[in-house]
Amino acid sequence: MATANPARGFESSLRTAKKITGWYIVEALLFIALGVFAIVEPALAGLVVARFVGWLLIFGGVVHLIGAFKGGGLRHISFQLLIGLLYLLGGFYALTHPLLAMGTLTLVLAVVILAGGIIEIVLYFELRGAEGAGWLLVNGLITLLLGGLIWFHWPSSSTWAIGILVGVTLLVTGWTRLMLGLGARRLIRHTAG
Repeated sequence: MATANPARGFESSLRTAKKITGWYIVEALLFIALGVFAIVEPALAGLVVARFVGWLLIFGGVVHLIGAFKGGGLRHISFQLLIGLLYLLGGFYALTHPLLAMGTLTLVLAVVILAGGIIEIVLYFELRGAEGAGWLLVNGLITLLLGGLIWFHWPSSSTWAIGILVGVTLLVTGWTRLMLGLGARRLIRHTAG
């Protein structure tokens, strides 16, 4: 009867954890690099996002068209075909007219950000007696300001808004993952040592 060596299993687990955190750190650095690129070149990043949305719409259209042939009655099939065709048309339009698609996405983004700011302010008035509720008002006002900047400078805001916001998101995501990966590495060293 063979007995397992617990120390060998523990060392193997530590090596695996170190390898995983190494890839996690590489991924974080890639996110940071992409975020910096998107902030430095916001118009190009916006075009990439517009093309990505175009491909997502085409993929969604194909899925709806496939779903139409799974049955469910004439009404269901007609609805799925109509939605699938609209998605395909929207996707092809976004791919063939990326600047116009970027402008449309920017306008939708402005509306969503403005609505979010209004909701935050309304929420503040409902919770104003609660601890920290003032931050809801601050967040709502800043969000309204950002949404207003995008809205009132549209369509010229199309050249920077999406790229900058995607860049900041990628940068923060990368930084967060980097800190988590480095923290996990320290924990592994502490556990092994």
